[in-house]
Amino acid sequence: MISKRKAIIGALLIFVLTTALNFTVGGMITSSLGFAIPRGEMSQYEKLLTLKEFLQKNYYKELDEEKLMEGAIKGMFDSIEDPYTQYMNDKEFGDLMTQTSGIYGGIGIVVTPGEDGFVTVVSPIEGTPGERAGLLPGDKIISVDGVAISGDKLDSAVELMKGEVNTEVKLSILRQEKSEPFDVNIMREEIRLETVRSEVIENNIGYIRISNFDEKTAQDFETELNNLKNKGIDGLVLDLRNNPGGLLDQCVEIADMLLGEQTIVYTEDRNGNREIQKSDKNQFELPLAVLVNEGSASASEILSGAIKDGNRGKIIGTTTFGKGLVQQVRPFNDGTGFKFTISEYFTPNGINIHGTGIEPDITVELQESDIDETTGQILNDTQLIKAINTIKAEINN
Repeated sequence: MISKRKAIIGALLIFVLTTALNFTVGGMITSSLGFAIPRGEMSQYEKLLTLKEFLQKNYYKELDEEKLMEGAIKGMFDSIEDPYTQYMNDKEFGDLMTQTSGIYGGIGIVVTPGEDGFVTVVSPIEGTPGERAGLLPGDKIISVDGVAISGDKLDSAVELMKGEVNTEVKLSILRQEKSEPFDVNIMREEIRLETVRSEVIENNIGYIRISNFDEKTAQDFETELNNLKNKGIDGLVLDLRNNPGGLLDQCVEIADMLLGEQTIVYTEDRNGNREIQKSDKNQFELPLAVLVNEGSASASEILSGAIKDGNRGKIIGTTTFGKGLVQQVRPFNDGTGFKFTISEYFTPNGINIHGTGIEPDITVELQESDIDETTGQILNDTQLIKAINTIKAEINN
């Protein structure tokens, strides 16, 4: 009984001594560093500057002041928890400007932070190393060259995937139908996007594929559409599958070429202010079918949503990605810049598709047997076949 009592007293003494030691050591460190919290309430700006100066003076290694401030700015943007609102350093901002111009370096995939925290492929861009390597919409990238990545650090993940032309990068991929991750080695290239291509397919039906909306897309689309008209086509298939979007103004210009007088899209900001984009009376008169899938996002959804709500053509394929937010980009004189979500957009019928996507008029899912498992190439394009047959039926009627 006595020994048990001594043990309890001993444990209490150890606890008291440990607590006192921790308090004393902590007090000595704080005192020796000379860091004092100013009396009274401190503003967040004062706190930021105080902490920056403290770290610069007392951290055990010398710190880069510019890097500290850049980290603080990035942290402010990260706190918004919107993957489309980002501060970019000069290299990142330059990459963005290059991408919207249609020429950039990399492997040619569009990624987004998935709800599960993984970096998720929205779509590989047509004709790029990412597409040739067989990457598919919905693939989860869990590491790049052995470095683990996550959706909350999307900029860092993208930076790892970029690099010198003719150098190889290894992605570790998690795919829904596979039980284990697998590696894909991809050779980096300079990506020169040709966002629009066309041809005449079965029974004199025109086909236009738009892979992305950059600064030249509307002009190229008009050229290709006129070429098809001059060949005397009887209908048109517009393929927006795996098109991740791009510049809103390019999408609106193309919609204006296809639609009669109607609303194309309208945006609404935090104050309820609306900006409405409309098309004129001139329209494309022939039967129209639009192909979409889960890789069709943003501007692709605006265009297909306008066509659907205006009953101008049939939307065929699977439900689109579901990005209903609009961003603006602002540069600084030092080469850095930022993009931020300024509004959400609505289809002509007032539908916001963010998080839900656009349901096709005719659902056609590609089966596993329709796709080459190694390359991701479509072997039997049942969606395109359905679009052709839909246009034929309309022509016959």
